This record gives sequence, C-alpha cells and structure tokens, in this order.
Amino acid sequence: MDQLNARLVKDKNLFPDFNFEQLPEKVIQFGEGNFLRGFVDWMIHEMNRQGVFNGRVVAIQPTPHGKVVPKLNEQDGLYTLILRGLVNGEMVETTQIITSISRGINPYEKWNEVLKVAENQDIEFVFSNTTENGLVYKKEDYITGKAPSSFPGKLTAFLYHRFISQKSGMVIIPCELVENNGTLLKQIVLKIIDDWEFPNSFKKWIEQENIFCNTLVDRIITGFPSVEIEQINASLGYYDKLLTVGEPYHLFAIESHQDLSEKIPFQKVGLNVQWGNVAPIRELKTRILNGAHTMIFAIGLLAGKATVYEAMQDESIRHFILKAVESDILPYVNFIKNNKEDFAKKTFDRFLNPYIKHYLIDIGQNSLSKFKSRLLPTLKESYESEVNSFSKFVTFSLSALLLLYRPLKVEGDYFIGKWKEKQYRIRDRPFYIQFLEEVWKSGTNLEDIIRRILSEQSMWSIDLTRFEGLEDLTREYMLLIEKEGIDRALKLFLKALS
Repeated sequence: MDQLNARLVKDKNLFPDFNFEQLPEKVIQFGEGNFLRGFVDWMIHEMNRQGVFNGRVVAIQPTPHGKVVPKLNEQDGLYTLILRGLVNGEMVETTQIITSISRGINPYEKWNEVLKVAENQDIEFVFSNTTENGLVYKKEDYITGKAPSSFPGKLTAFLYHRFISQKSGMVIIPCELVENNGTLLKQIVLKIIDDWEFPNSFKKWIEQENIFCNTLVDRIITGFPSVEIEQINASLGYYDKLLTVGEPYHLFAIESHQDLSEKIPFQKVGLNVQWGNVAPIRELKTRILNGAHTMIFAIGLLAGKATVYEAMQDESIRHFILKAVESDILPYVNFIKNNKEDFAKKTFDRFLNPYIKHYLIDIGQNSLSKFKSRLLPTLKESYESEVNSFSKFVTFSLSALLLLYRPLKVEGDYFIGKWKEKQYRIRDRPFYIQFLEEVWKSGTNLEDIIRRILSEQSMWSIDLTRFEGLEDLTREYMLLIEKEGIDRALKLFLKALS
C-alpha cells in the first residue's frame, strides 16, 4: 500500500481544480501536533480550498525530541483528518486530506531556515500551541545562530530577525489554553527583549507594529487511531503516518484591537470563528461545557462509569445533566438566549459522541479547583437571585464531589480514594488534599465535616455556610447517596423535583 504524499495525490487526481503546491507561505506555526493540524491547519485548508486565503503554513517543531516534522516532510506536508460525531443529533463522518502545510522545520538542527522564514514578507501570521507549559517565561541566553529552547524565546528571536530585516510586523495568534494568552505572550516577549538587551527600537516595533491576539479554542482531537488504523488504511487505499481524528464541533474565539476578519476570513467559509471580546465566550464555555463536565465526573465516577459517553448512556445521569444545564445553569449565563441554548445543545451532542473517549478520571483532576470556577458562580448567583433559593442540581453534584474527595491516603499532589471497593487516584492542590484528609479523619460527625469544608474560605474564597440551608441540603444528599447508592439516589432526586 502506498504512503500519502504529493505524488500519490497527483496520481489519484484527488485535487483536480486545486493547485495547493503553488500557494505562498503566509503562516509560521510553532507546534505541529494533532490539535493544530486538526484545528488551525484544517481551517486554513478550508479557506484555501474556497479561494479566500491562499496561503500555506511552515510548521516549527517545538521541542528537541519531536517526531512529527520528519513525517510531515516525508508526506510533503499532507495528512488525513477524519471528523466524526453528532451534528444536530445525526451521526456524521468526513474524511479529508489537509494540504495547508508546506513543510516542517526542526529549529534545533536548521535554525537558519526559520530565520529565512522571518525574512519572507508574505509571512503575516503566527499560530502556536505549545501547551500551557510552553507559554511561560524562561530565562535563557541569546546565542546567535542557535534556537532558543522556549517557545517565547524562539518567537522573540524570530521577530528580532524580522525587525532587522526591515519586514512588517505580524499577527500573533496563540492557541494555548491559557486565559489572556496573547497578552501573556506579549509580556513574556518584552521581558525577554530586556534580558537579551535588544534595542528599544525593537521593543517599540513589537508594541506598535505587531498584534497579539487573545483566543479561546475548542475542539476535541483524539489523534492517531492506533486500534483501527488498518481498517482505515484499507478504506482509504493508502497509509498515512499522521492521520488524525477529531470531532466535527469547533469554536475559535479571537480578540484583537484591529479588525482582522478580512485578512484571515474564516467566516467566509462558514467556520465557527467569533471575533471580539473573548471573555463572554470563555464564560459560556466554562459555565456550560466545563460545568457539566465537572458534574458528570463526580456522579459518573460514583456510578462506575469510565467516560463521558458511557455516563451519558445512563438515563438518570443524562436526565440529570440535561435538567441541570437547562434549569440551573443557563438562566445565570449572561449571553444571548438563543446562542447559549444552541451552545448547550451542541455540548450535549459532543457528550453523546461515541468516538470520543473522554475519561472521567482525566476530567476529574483538580476538581475542587474546577468546581470553584465552573459551578460555584451558579450556586452563588442562584442563591442571591431569590432569597434562600439555590441550585439543587449544583448542590447534589457538590455532595457527590465531597464524597469522592475522601482521601484514604495521600501521595504528594494526589490522593487515593475508594468508593464501593474501587480505588481511584485524583490530583488537586496540596493544601486542599491535606485539609480534606485532616477533616475526614478527624472522627467528627458528617454535619461537622460538611461545616468545616463549606466554611473554608481559603478553598472557596467565601464562607459557603452563609448560604442558609446549604449545609443541611448537602448533608441530606450525601447521606442519600451513601445509603441508596448513586443510581437510586439520582432517581429519587429527580423524582422529588419533577
């Protein structure tokens, strides 16, 4: 079986009316992993295919030990993307060969090639996804002719070479999952400029001629489908070392002080790209998608489920999550009614995607921290909107979470818990774990344990016992779950609210 490459594409005449190899390089991308290839590069491919962008991507290997760039170059930048899942309740699957990457560069071996890209006036955009750990300041030396080790260091050196080459500034669009990622990246670049004692004229050029965008990205990319790759290869008629799989849903929110929608016209090809203030969209995602995830984690794990999909196949859990979002979360999300309802509908489609194995134990790491940002605002706002009335769904999920956060033993940033003879390992802030271990082992009754936990302001930034009735209801739900088990407790809970 032949391997995917440009010759195969020509021999099979897969793109008869689309001469992608002639398109100029317009993007430099720090990162070449599954997410960028299944998100940004797919979007650029879509724009190119419809003739509204007409530019390709140079992908830069972010770490010394990367393995993607050799495969990219072996396949002439080509790879296959399979998107499958529910759209409006219907199962869909699409398969595309993505043509937007022109080549990959290993900067640790060929830094001069990266600097030549900086000299190219056609290069207008920088995209990146080097993970949250990549978007950090690192003090390092500037060595002429050698790639800095950090992503911000590489970007600073790249931009400096562009500056001294008297080329125009760039639009920088980081995709790392860090709040205000563009602002943070710019601050780091400016700090590195001071470290390396580059001229003030360069710093002024960074400030005035370059645009650093804040973003929010959302799409689940599961990557290379090892288990079913032979079957996929047989159906494609070729093999692809970089084939990747993801869900159809995508969201890209981009915030810029200049209108960039004509420079990079995602919207002209129907992509779900939102220009403007990222904060409301971040809250929409945090409160609905992430909030529901935190609920599913606690309840699903107690029910012995492994993944979000498996949990959503349980009628009681599915009904609980749907009603929780509809009645207790959506009313307190400050967003256009139709838009937030549509977002919730698409969220449920994503949860019901059988192809996405989103493990509950992965979602559950740092769940107390996540509850504070994702669900506590709903609990507070529901209580404050009507005197002595607060979200019962959020309270039930809090009760389930507190039962899970009962450490048997602590191992650094992790604790080992146990429910119905099954052990699990969860990471959270060391203080939270140590505090909860001490509280649960104190030997006091459940009422005292709940009071101590809910009143711990260093954990919640508020004394939750001031919400009249919350202690009693939390205790009631915890006892119900312990006595009846989560399955029957859910049924009794839902019956009481019907």
